[in-house]
Amino acid sequence: MRKLAVVMIALLGLVFLVGCGDDESEDHAGKASSPTVMGGPAPAVAPGFREGAPQQDSPAPTDQTNRKEVITGSVDVTSGDPIAAAATVTEQVRAVDGRIDSRTEQPGTDERAARAVLSVRVPADKTDAFITGLGGVGTVTRVSTNRDDVTMQWQDLDARIRALQASVDRLKALITSATNTADLIAAEEALSSRQGELDSLTAQKRSLDDQVALSTLTITLTADDKNAPGDPDNFWDGIVSGWHSLIDWLQDAIVFVGKAVPWLGFLAVIGGLLYAALRLLRRRRRTGAHVPTAAVPTAPPATASEVNASGAPESAASGKETPGAHSAGDDQTEQP
Repeated sequence: MRKLAVVMIALLGLVFLVGCGDDESEDHAGKASSPTVMGGPAPAVAPGFREGAPQQDSPAPTDQTNRKEVITGSVDVTSGDPIAAAATVTEQVRAVDGRIDSRTEQPGTDERAARAVLSVRVPADKTDAFITGLGGVGTVTRVSTNRDDVTMQWQDLDARIRALQASVDRLKALITSATNTADLIAAEEALSSRQGELDSLTAQKRSLDDQVALSTLTITLTADDKNAPGDPDNFWDGIVSGWHSLIDWLQDAIVFVGKAVPWLGFLAVIGGLLYAALRLLRRRRRTGAHVPTAAVPTAPPATASEVNASGAPESAASGKETPGAHSAGDDQTEQP
Protein backbone atom coordinates (compact mmCIF):
# COMPACT_ATOMS: atom_id res chain seq x y z
CA MET A 1 0.00 0.00 0.00
CA ARG A 2 2.78 2.36 0.81
CA LYS A 3 4.45 1.71 -2.53
CA LEU A 4 1.22 2.37 -4.38
CA ALA A 5 0.73 5.63 -2.50
CA VAL A 6 4.25 6.78 -3.37
CA VAL A 7 3.67 5.98 -7.04
CA MET A 8 0.39 7.89 -7.06
CA ILE A 9 1.99 10.92 -5.45
CA ALA A 10 4.80 10.87 -8.00
CA LEU A 11 2.31 10.71 -10.87
CA LEU A 12 0.30 13.61 -9.47
CA GLY A 13 3.47 15.72 -9.08
CA LEU A 14 4.47 14.99 -12.69
CA VAL A 15 1.06 15.98 -13.99
CA PHE A 16 1.22 19.20 -11.95
CA LEU A 17 4.62 20.11 -13.37
CA VAL A 18 3.50 19.51 -16.97
CA GLY A 19 0.49 21.78 -16.47
CA CYS A 20 2.56 24.61 -15.07
CA GLY A 21 4.99 24.39 -18.04
CA ASP A 22 2.13 24.77 -20.53
CA ASP A 23 0.78 27.84 -18.74
CA GLU A 24 4.19 29.52 -18.75
CA SER A 25 4.69 28.82 -22.49
CA GLU A 26 1.30 30.33 -23.27
CA ASP A 27 2.12 33.41 -21.21
CA HIS A 28 5.43 33.89 -23.06
CA ALA A 29 3.78 33.48 -26.44
CA GLY A 30 1.14 36.07 -25.54
CA LYS A 31 3.80 38.53 -24.44
CA ALA A 32 5.80 38.06 -27.60
CA SER A 33 2.80 38.60 -29.84
CA SER A 34 1.57 41.72 -28.00
CA PRO A 35 3.61 44.99 -28.42
CA THR A 36 5.45 46.29 -25.38
CA VAL A 37 4.19 49.66 -24.28
CA MET A 38 6.47 51.88 -22.20
CA GLY A 39 4.94 54.51 -20.08
CA GLY A 40 1.32 54.03 -20.99
CA PRO A 41 -0.88 52.99 -23.86
CA ALA A 42 0.22 53.44 -27.46
CA PRO A 43 -1.01 56.61 -29.15
CA ALA A 44 -3.67 56.28 -31.72
CA VAL A 45 -2.58 56.74 -35.33
CA ALA A 46 -4.90 58.34 -37.82
CA PRO A 47 -5.71 56.18 -40.83
CA GLY A 48 -3.57 56.98 -43.87
CA PHE A 49 -1.12 59.20 -41.99
CA ARG A 50 1.72 56.68 -41.98
CA GLU A 51 1.42 56.08 -45.70
CA GLY A 52 1.51 59.78 -46.54
CA ALA A 53 4.44 60.70 -44.26
CA PRO A 54 7.96 60.76 -45.76
CA GLN A 55 10.31 58.02 -44.75
CA GLN A 56 13.13 58.80 -42.40
CA ASP A 57 15.84 57.72 -44.88
CA SER A 58 14.53 59.81 -47.79
CA PRO A 59 16.70 62.89 -48.62
CA ALA A 60 15.39 66.36 -47.97
CA PRO A 61 14.17 68.18 -51.09
CA THR A 62 16.62 70.73 -52.48
CA ASP A 63 15.71 74.34 -53.10
CA GLN A 64 16.00 74.84 -56.86
CA THR A 65 15.39 78.58 -56.56
CA ASN A 66 18.85 79.11 -54.99
CA ARG A 67 20.69 77.12 -57.67
CA LYS A 68 23.40 79.16 -59.40
CA GLU A 69 24.31 78.20 -62.98
CA VAL A 70 26.67 79.68 -65.56
CA ILE A 71 25.29 79.07 -69.05
CA THR A 72 27.59 79.15 -72.07
CA GLY A 73 27.03 77.96 -75.62
CA SER A 74 27.49 78.42 -79.34
CA VAL A 75 25.05 78.58 -82.26
CA ASP A 76 25.82 78.20 -85.98
CA VAL A 77 23.39 79.82 -88.43
CA THR A 78 23.44 79.94 -92.25
CA SER A 79 21.81 82.84 -94.05
CA GLY A 80 21.67 84.34 -97.52
CA ASP A 81 23.17 87.59 -96.20
CA PRO A 82 25.21 87.04 -93.01
CA ILE A 83 25.91 90.76 -92.55
CA ALA A 84 22.22 91.65 -92.55
CA ALA A 85 21.49 88.65 -90.34
CA ALA A 86 24.06 89.92 -87.83
CA ALA A 87 22.20 93.24 -87.63
CA THR A 88 18.95 91.35 -86.98
CA VAL A 89 20.57 89.31 -84.20
CA THR A 90 21.83 92.52 -82.61
CA GLU A 91 18.30 93.88 -82.49
CA GLN A 92 17.03 90.66 -80.91
CA VAL A 93 19.72 90.83 -78.22
CA ARG A 94 18.75 94.38 -77.32
CA ALA A 95 15.08 93.39 -77.26
CA VAL A 96 15.73 90.90 -74.42
CA ASP A 97 17.87 93.43 -72.46
CA GLY A 98 21.15 91.77 -73.41
CA ARG A 99 24.39 93.18 -74.74
CA ILE A 100 26.95 92.58 -77.49
CA ASP A 101 30.46 91.90 -76.20
CA SER A 102 32.14 91.50 -79.60
CA ARG A 103 31.14 91.60 -83.27
CA THR A 104 33.23 90.58 -86.30
CA GLU A 105 31.99 90.91 -89.90
CA GLN A 106 33.68 89.72 -93.09
CA PRO A 107 31.99 90.80 -96.33
CA GLY A 108 31.90 88.32 -99.17
CA THR A 109 34.21 88.50 -102.21
CA ASP A 110 34.79 86.43 -105.32
CA GLU A 111 37.12 84.15 -103.39
CA ARG A 112 35.60 83.96 -99.92
CA ALA A 113 32.11 83.79 -98.48
CA ALA A 114 30.55 86.38 -96.20
CA ARG A 115 30.80 85.64 -92.49
CA ALA A 116 29.90 87.26 -89.16
CA VAL A 117 30.68 86.23 -85.57
CA LEU A 118 28.95 87.72 -82.52
CA SER A 119 29.57 87.17 -78.82
CA VAL A 120 26.35 88.10 -77.01
CA ARG A 121 25.15 88.15 -73.40
CA VAL A 122 21.46 87.46 -72.79
CA PRO A 123 19.51 86.93 -69.54
CA ALA A 124 19.82 83.36 -68.30
CA ASP A 125 16.06 82.85 -68.00
CA LYS A 126 15.58 83.93 -71.64
CA THR A 127 18.39 81.88 -73.19
CA ASP A 128 16.26 79.06 -74.58
CA ALA A 129 13.69 81.46 -76.06
CA PHE A 130 16.45 83.55 -77.63
CA ILE A 131 18.06 80.51 -79.29
CA THR A 132 14.68 79.45 -80.62
CA GLY A 133 14.16 82.93 -82.08
CA LEU A 134 17.36 82.63 -84.11
CA GLY A 135 15.48 80.32 -86.47
CA GLY A 136 13.85 83.42 -87.98
CA VAL A 137 17.24 84.85 -88.94
CA GLY A 138 18.42 81.82 -90.91
CA THR A 139 18.84 78.08 -90.70
CA VAL A 140 20.22 76.91 -87.37
CA THR A 141 22.72 74.15 -88.14
CA ARG A 142 24.23 73.53 -84.70
CA VAL A 143 23.41 74.41 -81.10
CA SER A 144 25.67 73.65 -78.13
CA THR A 145 24.97 74.81 -74.55
CA ASN A 146 26.60 74.04 -71.22
CA ARG A 147 25.28 74.66 -67.69
CA ASP A 148 27.94 74.84 -65.00
CA ASP A 149 26.66 74.66 -61.40
CA VAL A 150 28.50 77.24 -59.24
CA THR A 151 26.18 77.15 -56.22
CA MET A 152 28.88 75.97 -53.80
CA GLN A 153 31.34 78.57 -55.05
CA TRP A 154 28.79 81.34 -54.72
CA GLN A 155 27.82 80.26 -51.19
CA ASP A 156 31.48 80.06 -50.13
CA LEU A 157 32.15 83.57 -51.40
CA ASP A 158 29.03 84.88 -49.70
CA ALA A 159 29.99 83.34 -46.34
CA ARG A 160 33.54 84.67 -46.48
CA ILE A 161 32.31 88.13 -47.41
CA ARG A 162 29.92 88.24 -44.46
CA ALA A 163 32.63 87.05 -42.04
CA LEU A 164 35.09 89.65 -43.32
CA GLN A 165 32.47 92.38 -43.18
CA ALA A 166 31.80 91.57 -39.54
CA SER A 167 35.55 91.63 -38.80
CA VAL A 168 35.92 94.98 -40.56
CA ASP A 169 33.08 96.43 -38.50
CA ARG A 170 34.70 95.25 -35.26
CA LEU A 171 38.05 96.72 -36.26
CA LYS A 172 36.41 100.05 -37.04
CA ALA A 173 34.87 100.00 -33.56
CA LEU A 174 38.28 99.23 -32.03
CA ILE A 175 39.84 102.14 -33.92
CA THR A 176 37.15 104.45 -32.58
CA SER A 177 37.74 103.31 -28.99
CA ALA A 178 41.56 103.05 -29.16
CA THR A 179 43.26 104.74 -26.19
CA ASN A 180 46.90 104.72 -27.33
CA THR A 181 48.85 105.03 -30.55
CA ALA A 182 50.11 101.40 -30.61
CA ASP A 183 46.59 99.96 -30.47
CA LEU A 184 45.43 102.42 -33.10
CA ILE A 185 48.26 101.51 -35.52
CA ALA A 186 47.72 97.75 -35.02
CA ALA A 187 43.99 98.09 -35.59
CA GLU A 188 44.48 100.19 -38.74
CA GLU A 189 46.95 97.65 -40.21
CA ALA A 190 44.55 94.79 -39.55
CA LEU A 191 41.68 96.82 -40.99
CA SER A 192 43.65 97.56 -44.17
CA SER A 193 44.43 93.88 -44.70
CA ARG A 194 40.86 92.75 -44.04
CA GLN A 195 39.41 95.52 -46.19
CA GLY A 196 41.62 94.55 -49.16
CA GLU A 197 40.61 90.89 -48.90
CA LEU A 198 36.97 91.91 -48.57
CA ASP A 199 37.15 94.05 -51.71
CA SER A 200 38.75 91.19 -53.66
CA LEU A 201 36.07 88.70 -52.63
CA THR A 202 33.35 91.23 -53.37
CA ALA A 203 34.70 91.72 -56.90
CA GLN A 204 34.80 87.94 -57.45
CA LYS A 205 31.23 87.57 -56.28
CA ARG A 206 30.12 90.46 -58.47
CA SER A 207 31.74 88.82 -61.51
CA LEU A 208 30.16 85.48 -60.66
CA ASP A 209 26.76 87.11 -60.30
CA ASP A 210 27.18 88.67 -63.74
CA GLN A 211 28.01 85.27 -65.26
CA VAL A 212 25.01 83.71 -63.57
CA ALA A 213 22.63 86.49 -64.57
CA LEU A 214 23.69 86.67 -68.23
CA SER A 215 24.44 83.71 -70.48
CA THR A 216 27.34 83.89 -72.93
CA LEU A 217 26.59 82.75 -76.50
CA THR A 218 28.84 82.75 -79.57
CA ILE A 219 26.77 83.08 -82.76
CA THR A 220 28.45 82.30 -86.10
CA LEU A 221 26.62 83.43 -89.24
CA THR A 222 27.80 82.06 -92.60
CA ALA A 223 26.50 82.20 -96.16
CA ASP A 224 24.47 79.45 -97.80
CA ASP A 225 26.20 76.97 -100.09
CA LYS A 226 24.46 78.45 -103.12
CA ASN A 227 25.76 81.94 -102.29
CA ALA A 228 29.27 80.83 -101.38
CA PRO A 229 32.01 81.22 -104.02
CA GLY A 230 33.08 77.98 -105.64
CA ASP A 231 34.47 76.47 -108.85
CA PRO A 232 33.57 78.09 -112.23
CA ASP A 233 30.49 76.70 -113.94
CA ASN A 234 31.34 77.39 -117.63
CA PHE A 235 34.24 77.84 -120.06
CA TRP A 236 34.41 81.63 -119.85
CA ASP A 237 34.34 81.57 -116.05
CA GLY A 238 37.16 79.03 -116.19
CA ILE A 239 39.26 81.35 -118.36
CA VAL A 240 38.60 84.28 -116.05
CA SER A 241 39.44 82.20 -113.00
CA GLY A 242 42.65 80.94 -114.62
CA TRP A 243 43.68 84.48 -115.61
CA HIS A 244 43.13 85.73 -112.06
CA SER A 245 45.11 82.82 -110.66
CA LEU A 246 47.97 83.57 -113.10
CA ILE A 247 48.01 87.23 -112.08
CA ASP A 248 48.05 86.24 -108.45
CA TRP A 249 50.93 83.83 -109.06
CA LEU A 250 52.96 86.48 -110.91
CA GLN A 251 52.37 88.93 -108.10
CA ASP A 252 53.52 86.38 -105.57
CA ALA A 253 56.57 85.57 -107.72
CA ILE A 254 57.52 89.26 -107.98
CA VAL A 255 57.19 89.67 -104.25
CA PHE A 256 59.33 86.57 -103.72
CA VAL A 257 62.06 87.88 -106.03
CA GLY A 258 62.02 91.22 -104.25
CA LYS A 259 62.49 89.45 -100.95
CA ALA A 260 65.27 87.27 -102.39
CA VAL A 261 67.41 90.10 -103.87
CA PRO A 262 68.96 91.17 -100.55
CA TRP A 263 69.74 87.56 -99.77
CA LEU A 264 71.38 87.06 -103.17
CA GLY A 265 73.62 90.08 -102.59
CA PHE A 266 74.58 88.81 -99.17
CA LEU A 267 75.39 85.36 -100.55
CA ALA A 268 77.45 86.93 -103.38
CA VAL A 269 79.59 88.84 -100.87
CA ILE A 270 80.13 85.71 -98.80
CA GLY A 271 81.05 83.73 -101.96
CA GLY A 272 83.57 86.41 -103.08
CA LEU A 273 85.29 86.36 -99.70
CA LEU A 274 85.54 82.58 -99.75
CA TYR A 275 86.96 82.61 -103.30
CA ALA A 276 89.63 85.19 -102.39
CA ALA A 277 90.61 83.17 -99.32
CA LEU A 278 91.01 79.99 -101.41
CA ARG A 279 93.18 81.74 -104.04
CA LEU A 280 95.44 83.17 -101.36
CA LEU A 281 95.83 79.73 -99.81
CA ARG A 282 96.76 78.17 -103.16
CA ARG A 283 99.42 80.85 -103.83
CA ARG A 284 101.06 80.16 -100.51
CA ARG A 285 101.20 76.45 -101.24
CA ARG A 286 102.84 77.04 -104.66
CA THR A 287 105.54 79.38 -103.29
CA GLY A 288 106.31 76.79 -100.60
CA ALA A 289 106.84 74.03 -103.24
CA HIS A 290 109.49 76.07 -105.34
CA VAL A 291 112.07 76.68 -102.62
CA PRO A 292 115.75 77.12 -104.21
CA THR A 293 118.07 74.07 -103.69
CA ALA A 294 121.99 73.93 -103.30
CA ALA A 295 123.99 74.78 -106.55
CA VAL A 296 125.77 71.82 -108.24
CA PRO A 297 129.41 72.67 -109.36
CA THR A 298 129.85 72.48 -113.11
CA ALA A 299 133.10 72.33 -115.24
CA PRO A 300 134.22 75.66 -116.70
CA PRO A 301 133.77 76.01 -120.39
CA ALA A 302 136.76 75.17 -122.59
CA THR A 303 138.89 78.03 -123.87
CA ALA A 304 140.00 78.59 -127.43
CA SER A 305 143.57 77.40 -126.77
CA GLU A 306 142.29 74.09 -125.50
CA VAL A 307 140.41 73.42 -128.67
CA ASN A 308 142.34 71.52 -131.35
CA ALA A 309 142.33 72.05 -135.04
CA SER A 310 139.43 69.71 -135.50
CA GLY A 311 137.39 71.72 -133.07
CA ALA A 312 137.58 69.22 -130.20
CA PRO A 313 138.99 70.30 -126.83
CA GLU A 314 142.56 69.51 -125.99
CA SER A 315 141.57 67.48 -123.04
CA ALA A 316 139.62 65.22 -125.32
CA ALA A 317 142.41 65.09 -127.94
CA SER A 318 145.05 64.21 -125.38
CA GLY A 319 143.32 60.98 -124.71
CA LYS A 320 144.16 59.74 -128.22
CA GLU A 321 147.61 58.24 -129.02
CA THR A 322 149.65 59.93 -131.75
CA PRO A 323 151.57 57.72 -134.11
CA GLY A 324 155.28 57.66 -133.43
CA ALA A 325 154.94 58.72 -129.87
CA HIS A 326 153.94 55.30 -128.73
CA SER A 327 156.70 53.66 -130.69
CA ALA A 328 159.24 56.07 -129.34
CA GLY A 329 158.19 55.28 -125.88
CA ASP A 330 158.43 51.57 -126.65
CA ASP A 331 161.90 52.01 -128.01
CA GLN A 332 162.98 53.76 -124.85
CA THR A 333 161.69 51.04 -122.64
CA GLU A 334 163.39 48.33 -124.61
CA GLN A 335 166.88 49.80 -124.25
CA PRO A 336 169.05 48.07 -121.66
